[in-house]
Amino acid sequence: MTQKNRVFRFAPSPNGLLHLGHAYSALRNRERALECGGEMLLRMEDIDTARCTPQFERQIVEDLNWLGIKWQGPVRRQSEHFGDYGEALGKLREMALVYPAFLTRAQIRDRVAEAERHGPAWPRDPDGAPLYPGGERALSGKEAAAGMDSGRPFAWRLDIDKACALAGPDITWAETGHDPSGQTGTIAADPRAWGDVILARKDTPTSYHLSVVVDDALQGITDIVRGHDLFHATSVHRLLQNLLALPEPRYHHHALLVDGDGRKLSKSDGDTAVAALRRSGATAKEVIQMCETGARI
Repeated sequence: MTQKNRVFRFAPSPNGLLHLGHAYSALRNRERALECGGEMLLRMEDIDTARCTPQFERQIVEDLNWLGIKWQGPVRRQSEHFGDYGEALGKLREMALVYPAFLTRAQIRDRVAEAERHGPAWPRDPDGAPLYPGGERALSGKEAAAGMDSGRPFAWRLDIDKACALAGPDITWAETGHDPSGQTGTIAADPRAWGDVILARKDTPTSYHLSVVVDDALQGITDIVRGHDLFHATSVHRLLQNLLALPEPRYHHHALLVDGDGRKLSKSDGDTAVAALRRSGATAKEVIQMCETGARI
């Protein structure tokens, strides 16, 4: 691969204002693209059509332009490409790697609590959520179809054991950044740590995990630069790329900006929003300096 065709992307969700943490990630993508003569694309990850709004998207675009962060080509909006994600999900269904799961969040919580009352702590994924405790993997095709036809809400979950068996044990990724413990270089993926992740829901035809790997492939992304809060999710993404025969990008997970209490910046932290800093009189240069010198983990 030559440096000329390296492609990066900044992919915010327009469900809130752009804050300093987002701006820092956008700056890192722009910086690395400029260093190698590559391109940076802008993608709006707006599969949550209830919370993501055109108003937030316009403000994000305005803030990026104000900061001097430019991108190439049109903005890709995930909400305009549900068909692409449905096609990918269909391939996984044909491979018998996904199944409809019917437990609600409350039922999952109750089952896990009941199991923990009578045994050890229930296994959790790297984000701390309990692994899915349902038994729908064992449903026959007729039983699964009956459940879906009943009108009950459900999620399409990846059968992680079957998926890992098909993909094989040697899934890795090339990491040029690091995770909090300092891992870098060739990283061995561990998708089983996530259990049977959700790939789509009855009322939302995709999930973050599925849409992000499809988008990266369709946009020709060669280098993914993002915060190390997504380091462990890369295991799921590499598994899906393997199953769907998608290209393998390089990854660079960077440090996160944190607040005074050491917490990751959030969209609910209005005082760290770029728009709020602009209104307070800060210049673009000053905001960029805040990103560059801010406390990080």
